[in-house]
Amino acid sequence: MSRLLTRRRLITTGLSALAGASGLAAAARLTDRYGLIPPDHGGIYGAGETLTYAAQRLLTSRGSLAREFGPNEISTVAPVNGPPPASLDYRQLLARRFGDWRLEVDGLVSRPSSFSLADLQGFPVSRQITHQACEEGWSFIAEWIGVRLSEVLTAVGASPRAKYVVFFAFDDLWESIDMSDAWHPQTLLAYGMNGVAALPPPHGAPVRLRVPRQLGYKSLKYLTQISVVDSVKDIGEGLGSISPELGYSWYAGI
Repeated sequence: MSRLLTRRRLITTGLSALAGASGLAAAARLTDRYGLIPPDHGGIYGAGETLTYAAQRLLTSRGSLAREFGPNEISTVAPVNGPPPASLDYRQLLARRFGDWRLEVDGLVSRPSSFSLADLQGFPVSRQITHQACEEGWSFIAEWIGVRLSEVLTAVGASPRAKYVVFFAFDDLWESIDMSDAWHPQTLLAYGMNGVAALPPPHGAPVRLRVPRQLGYKSLKYLTQISVVDSVKDIGEGLGSISPELGYSWYAGI
């Protein structure tokens, strides 16, 4: 315990130096040493993004939970942002009720795998009633039904060297989260919603990511592939589904 406190005191002291130009180099070395630098640490907002991410990881334990609600608090209206993918492959899968849909899981895993919807439903079922907060200002409370991402990562043998999990979708968007959120017990691959076994298409059918400790744009819909990686530097364009040039951070903790 004393070692952990000393480590936290050292890092917190270093991070506080971000407020002064003379401390930037020292703080950068400390945050890098302890894996507290987010992928969007460059640019004019880099210091602020690093401070936010590192402070959250230091002050919040890995097991801290987003608030869960009761069934009577589920919102009567669950807004959606944008229509389902218009691509032919998605529309064909939807017409077949996703019977031949597969979720590919690859990268730094010992057992690359391809899961059907039935395969995912065969894992222990996890349910949560949590708040979905959109970056545009609206929000709702819903019940999400699915499998913990940690169950899938265990099944495929995720490597200890992994730093991020990257998610790809039918609409050509992608997102990534760090391993702290990937192993978190509330991070789900959701395939059902509000008591219905099948996820409604506007909410991400057949499977969507749910990361209740982050803003809604991190909970990517319409999943097709998951990759376990040690860097997101050369994946896609930008840092995810939302361009950082538009003012969105890679880390969207709430």
